[in-house]
Amino acid sequence: MSGASADERVIDWAGKNYLVVDDFVGIRQLLRESLRNLGAKNIDQASSGGEAMALLAKIRYDVVLCDFNLGEGKNGQQVLEEARVRNLLLPSSVWLMVSAEKSVESVMGAAEHQPDAYLIKPITEGMLLTRLNRVWQKKQVFRAIDQAYAEKDYLRAARLCDEQIEANKVHETELLRMKASLMLKSGEPDKARDAYERVLKEREYQWARAGLAKIRMANGEYEQARQIFQGVIADNRNYIDAYDQTALALQHMGQPEAACDVLERAAKLSPNSVQRQRRLGELSLKLGNIGVAERAFRKCIAIGEYSVAKTVDAYFGLARVHGQKNETKEALALLAAARRDFQEQDVELRAKITEGLVYHESGDFRRARKTGDELEELLNADPVRPDTPTCIELATLLFAVGVKDAPAELLCYVIRNNHDNAWLLDEVQRIFDKARLGEEGQALIRRSRKEATDMMNQGVLLWKTGKLDDAVAWMREARKSLPNNLRILFNSAQILISHMDKQGYDLALSSETSDVLMHVDKIQPGQQRFAQLMEQLAALRPAARADDAAHAAEGEGGEAVRD
Repeated sequence: MSGASADERVIDWAGKNYLVVDDFVGIRQLLRESLRNLGAKNIDQASSGGEAMALLAKIRYDVVLCDFNLGEGKNGQQVLEEARVRNLLLPSSVWLMVSAEKSVESVMGAAEHQPDAYLIKPITEGMLLTRLNRVWQKKQVFRAIDQAYAEKDYLRAARLCDEQIEANKVHETELLRMKASLMLKSGEPDKARDAYERVLKEREYQWARAGLAKIRMANGEYEQARQIFQGVIADNRNYIDAYDQTALALQHMGQPEAACDVLERAAKLSPNSVQRQRRLGELSLKLGNIGVAERAFRKCIAIGEYSVAKTVDAYFGLARVHGQKNETKEALALLAAARRDFQEQDVELRAKITEGLVYHESGDFRRARKTGDELEELLNADPVRPDTPTCIELATLLFAVGVKDAPAELLCYVIRNNHDNAWLLDEVQRIFDKARLGEEGQALIRRSRKEATDMMNQGVLLWKTGKLDDAVAWMREARKSLPNNLRILFNSAQILISHMDKQGYDLALSSETSDVLMHVDKIQPGQQRFAQLMEQLAALRPAARADDAAHAAEGEGGEAVRD
């Protein structure tokens, strides 16, 4: 870094865009005046969460001052959450959450969605300037890293962390934390462990201990991970992520009741997480804890009303609860609301499956069978299959109402898409066993795994023998047949990259490769091969190759020509 360091530079507050969000006009005016006294000129205001979202969608703000409680509609936490999900903030944007709330519940809820600071009212001008300066300077250190992270180029982001560690020792701990997170996302736990251990040599940070426990989890060392998370909780009962991870470890260890108890404790400490309430509801429903499931799903629906995390799963889960309580009318009303309020793919299909399960669980076997017949007709009419969880739920219902061939075919499709997922293979075998088709199921699973392997190997063979065009075409067809098979998706991306490496960069093939990799990251994030292929793809782009050529010219012939 040349010249003055980031911490020494005078910040030009006049040239930045600001958004002040508060439902009280007097507070907005006070914050606006404080910003003007700092030199700010471009200041927008919003009186509600909805108004804030409309402005955030149009303008990229450098600084957002957002109240936590915004009256009717979205609260500040939900505005921040949606802005991050929709990528409406710049990597360098500063978000200050402002509130009179001092409750642990509010602070923890907002912290889960990562504001840059949390300011308690009343706010003095000096306090505002101090926090803005501190956060802004930190943001500049992480700016390029955040940009690479947003582009999912995790390995480049990790290298940028190393560069910044050398230049900014004051931020070394936070940079190591970011690097460790990036290494986990890149499927490189050993490098993540090195970063966490480097931090722990200096100071006992709970997040670093929790990071080491997550690596243990990834290695299948669930009991060791659980013990570390329990130690973190003992030191800080409000470290919510440790509860979530403990529950996950217990589920892997075959202790769902204990996992449910831990999730309940977490939900009481920080009740405003849509995802946590959904997980608690789903686990409780599986265990038959109807009371806990009902409370969790109702809370999930209530807090999700204005959240980007609002989920149809809570409606389906609560409908199942009503079905088990023989409250069919209430269950059907929830399914009607789900169909009306959600436009996601497969909502109609999933609502129909839930309807059949409600009828079956409430003892109305005639209507359950009728629903099963209708679903079988839908399957026969549409060759496109839903995602793995929906296929499993549908197969379970169809077996329960006496259908045999259609659910068996669905489970074979699931196996072909997940042919090396041992945990899922066991779950499918249990479904066959419950349907009294154990031996037949074993044979179908073996056959389905072989079909997927043969399909993948044929594409790889074409690639290895230099028939690149044929390999690309074969893998396109393989992806159509098995759109969620990770091995096929990864090999397809590798073949596309190899094609461009040998025959020249092609924008259409680059976009196709990116789409394949984004699909992988959506269905199973944290894969090492994802990070590696993203880096290979980025290196093929003309701008990247031009940079490499310029660096090479510098090395061979002195200074490259610069503007």
